[in-house]
Amino acid sequence: MSLIEISSYRPPFGFGNAHWQTIYPAVFRKIPLVTTIRERIDTPDGDFLDLDRARTANNSKLAVITHGLEGSTRGPYVQGMARALNRVGWDICAWNFRGCSGEPNRRLNSYHSGASEELATVLDHVTNQPTYQEIALIGFSLGGNLMLKFLGEQGAQIDTRIQAAVALSVPCDLASSAKRLEHWSNRIYMRRFMNFLRPKVREKLKHFPGQIKDQGLDRMCTFAEFDDAYTAPIHGFKDANDYWTRCSSAQFLPAIRIPTLLINAKDDPFLTPNCFPIDYARASRYVSLEIPSKGGHVGFVEFTGNGEFWSERRSVQFLSLK
Repeated sequence: MSLIEISSYRPPFGFGNAHWQTIYPAVFRKIPLVTTIRERIDTPDGDFLDLDRARTANNSKLAVITHGLEGSTRGPYVQGMARALNRVGWDICAWNFRGCSGEPNRRLNSYHSGASEELATVLDHVTNQPTYQEIALIGFSLGGNLMLKFLGEQGAQIDTRIQAAVALSVPCDLASSAKRLEHWSNRIYMRRFMNFLRPKVREKLKHFPGQIKDQGLDRMCTFAEFDDAYTAPIHGFKDANDYWTRCSSAQFLPAIRIPTLLINAKDDPFLTPNCFPIDYARASRYVSLEIPSKGGHVGFVEFTGNGEFWSERRSVQFLSLK
């Protein structure tokens, strides 16, 4: 489709710093819960996924929202997007990764950046509901990587009702993004991620003795250490590098066959140049890459009368024009 180097996003006064853009929405933004209907579905391997939904009077259009690493459907970025889309007539299905809905999942395996089969399970469920004639996919960060991988895997065989997608703040190259998060300037984020991940592994240690062991969990402070010890072996990868290589969404972009908008801010502290597929976007018929100069990671703060952020307005605009 196109490369959009000059974006319409302009940060408000005081929001030119990437870290403030990243932290402010997560800490200070409060969104009334939009997706108030919880639905639990079974997975093919005997586990479960919790979906949180919101409906409109129309019921012909559905947006499926995928959150990021150690997030949930309750996150302000998910609820903000749900509110913006719900306002213009979209039903919402925001789904929680295994272990992210407030209840531990049943099996040893959890979720990871390339678990596109989980999104396939969600879509199999919602596409069995014949009211929906148009489905859009929205993915944030890790969830955006997973979503883009799914779209590439589906290629031209994708359900014709799935007509467009928006991916925001996506680490399209997992290895370089993981390395970037080791930088001292990102230690606040890395510490936060590890503080969420460690208790989940401790729960697995208690419930699956013999299948998983403590490999210095308390000393781990990087994704390389964590993914080598837990993510990769639990989910069938040789090591962290094998996991990152096989699951990075950049390699799946050429197979995507629906209009897709990828929005990655130039100043995103989580991303490296490898996460901006500029040359591909210039030549692509289906994928547009928009690179706002500011915005941080899942930021794009904006103060408007209706409370919507720029990323939400931009997503609504793209889906209406696709």
